[in-house]
Amino acid sequence: MIDFSILFDHMDMYLKGFWNTLQASLLALVGSFVLGTLFAIFRISPIRPLKWIATAYIEFVRNIPLILVVFLFFVGLPAIGIILEPFIAGTLGLTVYTAAFIAETIRAGIQAIPKGQTEAARSSGLTYGQTMRYIILPQAIKVVIPPMGNQFINLVKNSSVLGVIAGLDLMYYGDLISADTFVTFDVYIFVAVFYLILTLPLSAFVSYLERRLAGSR
Repeated sequence: MIDFSILFDHMDMYLKGFWNTLQASLLALVGSFVLGTLFAIFRISPIRPLKWIATAYIEFVRNIPLILVVFLFFVGLPAIGIILEPFIAGTLGLTVYTAAFIAETIRAGIQAIPKGQTEAARSSGLTYGQTMRYIILPQAIKVVIPPMGNQFINLVKNSSVLGVIAGLDLMYYGDLISADTFVTFDVYIFVAVFYLILTLPLSAFVSYLERRLAGSR
């Protein structure tokens, strides 16, 4: 039987962790979308140095564990004199890591748009940047809403990595509560419930967007 007194007695800690997880997820979501879109454009850019930089970044980050990216900010930067708070280091690591996957998702969406549209835009006098901004990207993002939504849901779940570096998230406070009460199962069941409070509405919103965009095509 689950002991609900653990939840009620430590509600303040759960809520602190929930709020910090929400903040980290929102910041990383916006940051990874912007950074991922930029690198997706670089990846298919006719400018070779930009293409090489984007390819190196995406292939490197996608093929190493998230925890290593977080440690790069939390442990690596202090080695060169740049010290970040655990919350900031974890959020930056989460942003950089997720951006690599978002970049590949958006790149796939861009490549799904017929090349004739790019050629028509360029022939009408638009620059490469204007073509991407006004013609290609709006269509590409509609195409990749479902996979990109899944990446954002994964981002929320991956935010639990902040607990490893004392990032004040749900997992961090769950660990504190578990150490205080000597209870594990019940404590982390409530942690899981708070994660569901974050991920289920996001999943429903992504499904709603997918249906709405499908109906507008």
